[in-house]
Amino acid sequence: MLIDYYMSHNSPWAYLGSARFADIAARAGAEVHVRPVDFGRIFPQSGGLPLPKRAPQRQAYRLVELGRWRDHLGVPITLHPKAFPSPEGLRVGMVLALRESEGHAAAMRLSHGFMAALWADDADINDAAVLDGVAARLGFDGPRLRERAQDPAIAALFDADTERAMQAGVFGAPSYVVDGEIFWGQDRLDFLARRLGL
Repeated sequence: MLIDYYMSHNSPWAYLGSARFADIAARAGAEVHVRPVDFGRIFPQSGGLPLPKRAPQRQAYRLVELGRWRDHLGVPITLHPKAFPSPEGLRVGMVLALRESEGHAAAMRLSHGFMAALWADDADINDAAVLDGVAARLGFDGPRLRERAQDPAIAALFDADTERAMQAGVFGAPSYVVDGEIFWGQDRLDFLARRLGL
């Protein structure tokens, strides 16, 4: 079974679901294709709005729900991280460079590491040294990945995965897609588990 995992490191919901999703996929014996995508391109054509443009009551309720899910799951999360929102280009490039050289499983681990640095550790993930530190803790060569992230071919992968997401009907992060069926949001992971026969 193959799961296309469309995500953004800027999504606290992707972070909250990341470890559970990896566990579900492993227990089901499913193959995961991690695909960080550009929701700045996806939102305008799908009716979504970036967080700063949402109504104040929606922004306020988002914080309430994040707190509820943090407590429910026992997953530490910083509700107002200092580096959020931040450009994802370098992080995405490093993940995609790793995906191309070592495969999707390695890319999944690095993606989770970057999200944990932002959402749990409140680290400045705009700092290359922080990114290198995350990579090193996971056994990867951060400077080499940052170098490879500058390759235009890596940017082309990001564009292609974003286009793939739009063609699949993806509109939010995280989205888990199995045989064309979308499971949007970490709160749909129980339904994904059932779909995978767990």
